Amino acid sequence: MIQLKAGQNMVLTGDIVQFSAKAGAALDVSALVVSESLRVFDTGDFVFYNQTETAGVTLSEDGVTIRLAEVRADAKAVLLVVSADPAAPAQSGGLGAVTAALAVNDVATAEFAINPSAGETALICLEVYRRGTDWKLRAVGQGYAGGLAVLLTAHGVEVDEPAQSGQHSAVDLREADPVGTARQDTIGGLGDSRAAGPAPLEVAHGLERLWMIFEDAARSAAALISARDYAMQRLDQELSAAVSDPATRNTPAAEEARQAAQRRCDDLIAVAEGNHLRDSEALIRELADADRQLPPSLASWDSPAWDASPTPSDGIRLGELYADERGPLRIPYCVPVPLTRPLWIDTESSAAATPVVGAVLARLLAADPGRRTLVDMIDLTGAFSQLVGPLTPVLNGPPITDFGDISARLQTLVEAADLAELAYSSGNFTPPTEHRVLLAADFPHGYQSADAQRIATLLVRGDLIGLSTVIVGTDESESSDGTVAMLSQSCRHLPTVDGTPLFDPWTGSAWQLDLDLLPREPARQARYLRTS
Repeated sequence: MIQLKAGQNMVLTGDIVQFSAKAGAALDVSALVVSESLRVFDTGDFVFYNQTETAGVTLSEDGVTIRLAEVRADAKAVLLVVSADPAAPAQSGGLGAVTAALAVNDVATAEFAINPSAGETALICLEVYRRGTDWKLRAVGQGYAGGLAVLLTAHGVEVDEPAQSGQHSAVDLREADPVGTARQDTIGGLGDSRAAGPAPLEVAHGLERLWMIFEDAARSAAALISARDYAMQRLDQELSAAVSDPATRNTPAAEEARQAAQRRCDDLIAVAEGNHLRDSEALIRELADADRQLPPSLASWDSPAWDASPTPSDGIRLGELYADERGPLRIPYCVPVPLTRPLWIDTESSAAATPVVGAVLARLLAADPGRRTLVDMIDLTGAFSQLVGPLTPVLNGPPITDFGDISARLQTLVEAADLAELAYSSGNFTPPTEHRVLLAADFPHGYQSADAQRIATLLVRGDLIGLSTVIVGTDESESSDGTVAMLSQSCRHLPTVDGTPLFDPWTGSAWQLDLDLLPREPARQARYLRTS
């Protein structure tokens, strides 16, 4: 049996898949059959205790069984979910450790241990998804602090879930809203990790195509690197053997042996480079095709999507990954929205990062056109003044330029998150109707220690109010202030200094990140910062 790690995937070779899970707390098991956008097609695609079957997916006392050949042909994936049993006593620490198990044709095949650490009461454990004509399994492990109601709403199911002690809550399924995005928050690997515990690879179906291309590119790069290393290692061994005998090292035979060894090395590398070039050219074509179909928040700046009607997305594009020594291929680097795992833009100067910040804001605005976006901006140095005009329609009050005003603005967000958590605990939670964005620049300079704690609170509860957080400042991962260091370690860092390597989560190959920049021309800014 394979012990899966977060983000790991494997091909499923059988046609019947069985999912089960266990934990210290009592669990409910359920499943969602979803489309390319990671949303259900209709109410019948949520399989749970009150609706135990849909095409190809059945719930029983033993767990969920999927008959892959019977799953609806237009489905992209089946998400396998556990949540706290509302009939059981409340668990103050959330679900605790969960072990998800998968069997294929009654043979135990894989286990995935999940250790949620932020009080999550609902988890997407595993994802059974199509890849071409095959079916694959991915370890997800994505937790939702807002519980099953938030998870379901994120995937297109409208629910009424009043808390009733001692019995299952009544779940009223309604038609899925066609406007909205998935809320799956995951990490991209790339050499960083969340301090709150192991986090899964960031993959959701709006992002799926780009991340599959990235995975293919990473594996092709790793094969090239491995072949080069092997060829050089064998060359070194053969050259050493050719000169090991002092009596023959200067003879024609030794020279021929050296030349033959070099030819074998060159041939190996040439074959590997040819294979990599073939792979890269195919991926470049696939990316060009995808760019014509992607929503604007994931597309290139030159895509016609920016001139079309707004289209929702479950992610935003941050830049392109590349490696000059491996050819011309450039892979979009994308992350899910809302940014419940904050972005931290590493820079000594907020002003220097203005084009990066502008690009992130433009894409956040484009990602969720069906909901109102409100931006809280903390800008002590006035670095982002040129963005204020275009953003005025979505600013939640004037930008904060006085450090004395920071605490009150952050406290307002914290209180909103606290109220949302209280509503959830009492069974009166309503999923957020707004997309909130907090831009905290110049951090931590000018911020009180309590402000760092407030941002840390939003790190845990921000999803309850639909919050995306962007921090701008120097990397504080080694700060003597424990809260500030924890915050820095918990964020997804975007380096603004050239030459900073990032590492893909599949093979550990090194990549450079070329961040997206918002053009400075007012006309082009107006095109991308669409606020009305």
